[in-house]
Amino acid sequence: MPPTTVSPPRTARGPANPSPAHPSRVRVIHPGGGKPGGPVVYCMLRDQRLADNWALLHAAGLAAASASPLAVAFALFPRPFLLSARRRQLGFLLRGLRRLAADAAARHLPFFLLTGGPAEIPALVRRLGASTLVADFSPLRPVREALDAVVGDLRREAPGVAVHQVDAHNVVPVWTASAKMEYSAKTFRGKVSKVMDEYLVEFPELPAVVPWDREQPEEVDWDALIARVCSEAENVPEIDWCEPGEEAAMEALLGSKDGFLTKRIKSYETDRNDPTKPRALSGLSPYLHFGHISAQRCALEAKKRRHLSPKSIDAFLEELVVRRELADNFCYYQPQYDSLSGAWEWARKTLMDHAADKREHIYTREQLENAKTHDPLWNASQLEMVHHGKMHGFMRMYWAKKILEWTSGPEEALSTAIYLNDKSYKSILWQYEIDGRDPSGYVGCMWSICGLHDQGWKERPVFGKIRYMNYAGCKRKFDVDAYISYVKRLAGQSKKRNAEESPNPVVKLSKSQH
Repeated sequence: MPPTTVSPPRTARGPANPSPAHPSRVRVIHPGGGKPGGPVVYCMLRDQRLADNWALLHAAGLAAASASPLAVAFALFPRPFLLSARRRQLGFLLRGLRRLAADAAARHLPFFLLTGGPAEIPALVRRLGASTLVADFSPLRPVREALDAVVGDLRREAPGVAVHQVDAHNVVPVWTASAKMEYSAKTFRGKVSKVMDEYLVEFPELPAVVPWDREQPEEVDWDALIARVCSEAENVPEIDWCEPGEEAAMEALLGSKDGFLTKRIKSYETDRNDPTKPRALSGLSPYLHFGHISAQRCALEAKKRRHLSPKSIDAFLEELVVRRELADNFCYYQPQYDSLSGAWEWARKTLMDHAADKREHIYTREQLENAKTHDPLWNASQLEMVHHGKMHGFMRMYWAKKILEWTSGPEEALSTAIYLNDKSYKSILWQYEIDGRDPSGYVGCMWSICGLHDQGWKERPVFGKIRYMNYAGCKRKFDVDAYISYVKRLAGQSKKRNAEESPNPVVKLSKSQH
């Protein structure tokens, strides 16, 4: 399948450009007609932070240049989407937003929480008499479709309002890193390396803007909102190993007690692929997923400390920048990023050639979800995701490849893997994985099942030329029994906490919940 391409975006260039962000980080979706003095509204979604945020910096630069006020808005996706989510993710999301709203108030930035979803954004923009709407960037379909709808509404009802989009998530903006879908990390790495020094720079201070003098945000009863939304969501217990918010994210990165770069980085290069050593991992993925911390900040701080542990820092930067941003590249240029149709032709062919191969085991989606297979290692990986909210990265590869082996064909395998990772794959929110429904998650499933960003290997039944993994290989790599025991302890702790928190704990999922 040839790479999908898109037209190059129009960037906010020119000598009069007031933005602190690199010009190619910003694209003008709708130029508008300009409303002198109208406020600038930054509608955040993927990058839920005030510090180190290029989208907010761009919006503040525009506001400062026109002596206009600045507001921040966040649109919760509407009720049907929220009800397909789990308490775990909703609690993390809302508690993070509560902290963000308090930080915004301390900076005298009005924060508008739109509980009716993105459809409320155009009405807010019109009520405020805004000159410009600034949005952050996500390559995922639901977010892109929501932004398209907002832009369409503004073009019809308020054509004078400009709409800008800023890639505040990637170190190198996705549309700058490459103009096409990259075949592998090798091809992508070279392109990113050439421009890294241009983009991996320190963040400036937020430009000062004039005081807000427009409509005031409604006061949010956060306790009531969190209690209501979480009570309506399905009851998967919240995690206790990861506090939401920017301050907690920086503590996880640089904390004096257990910060990744300050205390744990040295073992990253040697131990990150050992599921029995979870502390070797950074623990940053939830914060990166929700945008509580900038990947660019993580990279800047890592580079400062490279002399202390060069191999581990280099391995961390490879995962943080090259691999993570390669996932955005795939989801941006491949609309069918969650389908077998999105795989390369060689992978689709080999999978279909072996689709009818006999499987030793076939499991239903319910059996897989409830970890009822013959393989105790696979069961442990599924239970780690359910009870801990995060599956070790190495185990996620094994987990997905076994789903290919134990379902009726590659299409079912991919849809099942994505379903289990995201639960309701049409939803904008998530179920078990605290950092689920993320480009890296889709690419992980596509790599494991469809050979994405990989090469062809020795042909074998069921897998064809897709890379194979098995139990014996895992036993050679790490202590399988120790991992299974570790997950049993996690599951026991989770069940106990869930029983204490809820009068009607949900541990096993019934057919009605599917």
